[in-house]
Amino acid sequence: MTPDDALLEVRDLRSGYGASQVLDGLSFSMGVEAVAVVGRNGMGKTTLCDTLVGFVPPSGGEIRLSGRRLDGLAPETIAIAGLAYVPQGRRLFPSLTVDEHLAMLARRARGRRWTPDAVYELFPRLAERRQHGGADLSGGEQQMLAVGRALLLNAPLIVMDEPSEGLAPTIVDVLVEVVRHLVAEGVAVLVVEQNLRAAVRLADRQLVMVSGRIEAEFTGEELLDRPELQRRYLGVGSATAPTGLATGSQHTEGDDA
Repeated sequence: MTPDDALLEVRDLRSGYGASQVLDGLSFSMGVEAVAVVGRNGMGKTTLCDTLVGFVPPSGGEIRLSGRRLDGLAPETIAIAGLAYVPQGRRLFPSLTVDEHLAMLARRARGRRWTPDAVYELFPRLAERRQHGGADLSGGEQQMLAVGRALLLNAPLIVMDEPSEGLAPTIVDVLVEVVRHLVAEGVAVLVVEQNLRAAVRLADRQLVMVSGRIEAEFTGEELLDRPELQRRYLGVGSATAPTGLATGSQHTEGDDA
């Protein structure tokens, strides 16, 4: 991919917490597509998300979105610039209803592609639960709401951190269809995933993260079909017997929507 084709460019990114450097010269680029970042625990995947969205300031390198530098900007400025975030754990307000969550961003969404009504059309289950509080939703419904909230920014890029975590396979199916729908509409999706099978379903390009860097890139088919790659980069013994990276959808009771 040439710089002219790239929507997101990350160059030689360095970041961490205090004296501990986690990202060590990380680089990659992506266009309007779905891309997954996978890796063992402790390789820096969450730090990458936190740095991209501005929660952790980088100590070096560049982050560019549509040519504009975002590194070092405040999270709200990065969001307005066009990078939306679906955080791990969803981070909803337990006492606010679905309607109230979406209303917080509704004014900014007015007249644009993604409005609360468009979110309800995408996720009919949320429309049925619009007066329920965040704490009353199932895990799958909470993830739908977290995605819907991000869509209201009408951003060209959405970053999703561990979107399949704790979800039933049927809800992962919904996420897969949503990601495909977004890319078809011109929205790029960067997925950071612990679950290899979910990552492969969500994105064909798989960037393997090792010790704070992107060490290798494969297609999803390559990773699933070649156990030696799983062992070498992900610590997975086989596609059905994970030792370091989940390879199947994790079903948490009550998460069916």
